[in-house]
Amino acid sequence: MNLKKSLMLLMMLALSKYNNAQITNSEKDSLYIHQVENHKNPDKVLHAEPLYIDLIRDLGARKGEKEWNIGLGLTDNLKFDSYEALIEYEWAPIDRLGLEVELPFTFYSPISKTSLESVPSNQLNSIKLAVQWSFFVNEKMATSMAIGYINEFELSDFSNFGKPFIRGNVYNPFLVIAKRWGTNFHSLIYTGPRIEQNFNTNNFHTLFDINTSFHYMIPGTRNFIGVEINKTIERKNFEMTLRPQMRVGIAENLLIGIVTGIPINRENERLSTFLRLIWEPKHIH
Repeated sequence: MNLKKSLMLLMMLALSKYNNAQITNSEKDSLYIHQVENHKNPDKVLHAEPLYIDLIRDLGARKGEKEWNIGLGLTDNLKFDSYEALIEYEWAPIDRLGLEVELPFTFYSPISKTSLESVPSNQLNSIKLAVQWSFFVNEKMATSMAIGYINEFELSDFSNFGKPFIRGNVYNPFLVIAKRWGTNFHSLIYTGPRIEQNFNTNNFHTLFDINTSFHYMIPGTRNFIGVEINKTIERKNFEMTLRPQMRVGIAENLLIGIVTGIPINRENERLSTFLRLIWEPKHIH
């Protein structure tokens, strides 16, 4: 009898701890959402932001918010490896307006018997300037929408640097629609054309991007797991890459994002990896 009572007591304690943990995680989720959404005006909805094609500041950004990003990536191509590196700074000078400056680099390394002459030259790819305006933010619907524009001044590679300095321009207007489903599930679409202009020939080349993402935010944390699906339409060609990803908080204002790229129908590209280090300086209200 004493054994049965002891077992019953242990089961009750275990259930109590489980329920308390569940309540605690649920409370943490609610508190975090409350902190983001109801902390102050204007309205803002908590969304999981994709890690590879990231946004220009949060949707519904509030004045004074800012963020530094450092990215490192590796792509396995058929004849060479390419290494990506980027540094970007984004901030909100006024409510709901985000600005960004980004410097993306690419470095190349030949594979096996590939000659150096057939490998592209290392380069600072471009100077990217971007703006994003959140024109719709609805906390009850847990939905946000934004329009934006990225202007990318394409630079000559290091072997021809300054000859000319700017070799072309990319015009990239875009639309973002994001929706949170309940407390933990997130979806987002980011789409728009990319119009590339070559200053030497004055030729224009147009592509259309449709990037969708789905994430699950781990209860009681800012961490999430999910997938980004990057699709590009170019005339009759269609390319798609799946990017499973996760974000982990390693300090109060420091996050790391880990992304794997799985090309579905790219002829010259194999698997890729990408890391994004995200630092959000404290926002002084």
